[in-house]
Amino acid sequence: MPSTRPSVTKASASPAAAPPRGCSNFKLRQATRLVSRHYDAYVASAGLKTSQYSLLSHLFALGPVRPADLAGRMGLEPSTLTRNLQPLVAQGWAEVGPGADGRSRQVTLTDAGRAKRTEGQRAWKKAQLAFNDKLGEARVAQLHALLDECLQLMADDGTQGGGDE
Repeated sequence: MPSTRPSVTKASASPAAAPPRGCSNFKLRQATRLVSRHYDAYVASAGLKTSQYSLLSHLFALGPVRPADLAGRMGLEPSTLTRNLQPLVAQGWAEVGPGADGRSRQVTLTDAGRAKRTEGQRAWKKAQLAFNDKLGEARVAQLHALLDECLQLMADDGTQGGGDE
C-alpha cells in the first residue's frame, strides 16, 4: 500500500535568500524557551507545568500503560519520566501499580488526574489561540510544516535520539 505521507528530501527544501547565520541549535533553543514560557504562563492557571499537562494528556490517551512504553511514546528517558511522574502521583493525579506480572508496573490516570487534565486542556487551548493570534495562523501552519519536515529529515539520517524534557 503506498504511503499517503509525502516524501521529504533535502532537495525539496526551498532555497534561502541568504545562507544561514549563527548557530541553529542556539536559535532553536532560544525559540523553545520563549514558546515554553508562553504556554507555561497559561497552563500555570490550572496549577500545572506544561510537562505535567503533557504527561496527563499522554496517560489520558494511552490508558493504563507500562512506564517504559509511556517514556518511549513521549520521547523521554525512563529516569526523566520517573522524575516527572512523582509530583503527579503525589497530587493523586496518577497511580503507579502492579503490571501484568510481578516484575512490571503500570501507570494509570486517576479521576482527579482526568479532571486536572481537562482543566489544563482549557488553559492549553487559550495558550494555543494566543500563540496563533501573536504569530498568525498561516505562519503557525508554515512553522508546523517546516518543523515536521525537519524532524523527518533528522530522523531519516539516524541522528535523532530520544528526548529529555
